[in-house]
Amino acid sequence: MSRRAGLPLVVTFKALVIGLTAFGAFSGFARFEDKGFGWRLLFYPLMILLLPVIWHFFGRAPYPYAADALVTLPFLVDVIGNVLDLYDSISWWDDLNHLANWFFLTLGIGALLLRTRFEPIVLAVFVLAFGVTAGVLWELGEYLTFIRTNEEEFATAYTDTLGDLTLDLVGTLAAATTTYLVARRSRTVPSQTPVSATSTASASRN
Repeated sequence: MSRRAGLPLVVTFKALVIGLTAFGAFSGFARFEDKGFGWRLLFYPLMILLLPVIWHFFGRAPYPYAADALVTLPFLVDVIGNVLDLYDSISWWDDLNHLANWFFLTLGIGALLLRTRFEPIVLAVFVLAFGVTAGVLWELGEYLTFIRTNEEEFATAYTDTLGDLTLDLVGTLAAATTTYLVARRSRTVPSQTPVSATSTASASRN
């Protein structure tokens, strides 16, 4: 993704995440109660600004705008869902979020890893490990920030957590498979070029 298209996109995504999270934390609307928006306001900006900060000090051009957008997108979807009260008004919204958001998040990690020289299967394992770990940490964070103090949420926490982790895993497996296929294809294309060039040169000499 070019800088011309990528920079406005990621800046818009991040500004919306921070702005909407702050709105949820300070608006006083009932839909944001017991949703841990104070904690979201603390951690979401850190999560979405981590890649730009790391890249500023240690990265090399070009900047990975597509990967950054993919990593930021799940946080944006989450806060928009809360602002529009979709989690409470649509029964399947939370399930869709876990499936889609973990696909986006781990695909973004996969896009970053494609810049390395690891074998495709190793990249897929890295993506899978990240997605599973992130899913467990997310569920732990939800429990500590608002589920344990909300009787309604706590009553169904066990079943909901198992369902969420399963959907996270499915989304992660899809992203790991996509990363593997893209890496495998990109690794094989360069190896075909010298063969083609050699064959052409040989034919021209004959």
